[in-house]
Amino acid sequence: MYRLLIVDDEEIITDSLYETFARHMPDRLDVCKAYSAAEALSWMRRSRIDIVLTDIRMPGMSGLELTEEIQSRWPQCRVIFLTGHSDFEYAYKAFQMNNVRYLLKTEGYDKVMHMVEQVMEEIRESYDMHNLLKQQSEITSRLTALRQDEYIRKLLQEGSTAASSVEIQAELLEREIHLKADSPVFLVLARLNKQNEPAEVEQGCAQSSIRIIGTSLMSEYMECASATDHYGDTVWLLQPKDGQRDAEQHFARYMEGTLELVQESCLASLGVSIACTLSGRGCEWFQIPQQYERLRLLQWMKVGDGMSMVLTDNYKEPQAGTPKESLRISSRVEAMNGFLETGRFQSFYDIFEELVGELLQQDMTMERAMETYYHLALTIYAAFNRWGLKQKTSDQRSFLHLDHFPSMKDAVQYLYLAADELVNFKRSNEEERANMVVQSLCNYIKSNLEKDLTLVRLAELHHFNPSYLSRFFKQEMGINLSEFIDDSRIRKAKELLMNHELMVREVALQVGYESAHSFTRLFKKQTGMTPQEYRETLLTRSADR
Repeated sequence: MYRLLIVDDEEIITDSLYETFARHMPDRLDVCKAYSAAEALSWMRRSRIDIVLTDIRMPGMSGLELTEEIQSRWPQCRVIFLTGHSDFEYAYKAFQMNNVRYLLKTEGYDKVMHMVEQVMEEIRESYDMHNLLKQQSEITSRLTALRQDEYIRKLLQEGSTAASSVEIQAELLEREIHLKADSPVFLVLARLNKQNEPAEVEQGCAQSSIRIIGTSLMSEYMECASATDHYGDTVWLLQPKDGQRDAEQHFARYMEGTLELVQESCLASLGVSIACTLSGRGCEWFQIPQQYERLRLLQWMKVGDGMSMVLTDNYKEPQAGTPKESLRISSRVEAMNGFLETGRFQSFYDIFEELVGELLQQDMTMERAMETYYHLALTIYAAFNRWGLKQKTSDQRSFLHLDHFPSMKDAVQYLYLAADELVNFKRSNEEERANMVVQSLCNYIKSNLEKDLTLVRLAELHHFNPSYLSRFFKQEMGINLSEFIDDSRIRKAKELLMNHELMVREVALQVGYESAHSFTRLFKKQTGMTPQEYRETLLTRSADR
């Protein structure tokens, strides 16, 4: 519905026009009236007016003066001058104004109504055109943003294919990116913390809002371009503005403070927490993929607590002759692996937890942390392959794809699960192997009582060190090996003594005693009676039956 204001100092004309338009199109026009220019301006201050139908000559303020005031307040308002004077000067001045028509009162109400309907149609068409232009502008803006996003994502992944800074600058200008190809560029990576990450449907809106908030706070002192990367995180490319170039060495410090404001604004207005990672120094354009990957790795290592942290990558190229830590790491991992192989599990865990603890230290450099992690991961991965095991952990992701894990803490947790799995397998395997060895040894002893059963001979047959075999047997069976041999010989002797045709000396030989006297002495020590007394006891029991 449009709003029409009728202004004339002659009340009879004003009232009659008001009644005519109110009756003629009540569903299309909201009609108002005023008897002076001052009263008309009062209406203009209270509400939007689309069409003003006014006399040119009025006391105090003329219709021309009123129109100038109206157009200063509502530029889109249309004015129709209605007058009984055919003075050319007034008509000429009226036609010089925008959105103004001129009509004589003598032309009748039908002409006036027709003129108002024409103006209403013009307004409708102008609104349609305005909406069309607005839609076109929005489409153009979205296309530009999409082209910028696509270009920046390509820069992050592959770098620019341009051969020179001149060509890079041409690519930037083509995409309306106001950065300079001959100057270093800083990178910022912002990620939603997982603890308060919105639902998937809302995540895109949250990322767009984060980009808007960040860009608005950063753009005062820096040129910036942003994109959403392939992981759904927000990335800004930044440069100090021309007037700020002398302060470039302090740029990273300034950015840290600005990103804290971005975090506070996102939390207050969106209810989301973000973690930001910033390159501590500008990089050349061909180095953007490497710098971006460093920021992702640094954020991956440190993020995981749901903290709104700002991390700065202060990496410096190592100087020549700087001692490397890799030898110390590899030597500890090698010792850890040796402890695992030999079943010294406490020593294995001591080194494992020492290395893992270093991984999670805040002052740990990214390079050192990655090296330590891969040493541990490869060692455990190799043990799984060497022992022919398949990982039974619920998380089947590979050790060697760190981007599968939300943070270093998650990756370390997975290492712990895998290490525990190896130790449990080794422990159960050792127990099974021990059972098999002990069983084999016991069967051999029982089947070969007449042979050499000295510790040295048994160790040779079963490929053990004699001292270790003695300790091992005692640990598994709870008695000394010599006690088991003696007990086995006595048991066998008791069976043989039941055969009355065998002499005691023959029984002694069959259970490994060259001397019948030695056999008799051992038998009496174990049973409290001599072999002959034991045989007589058996005969007495048999007779009693």
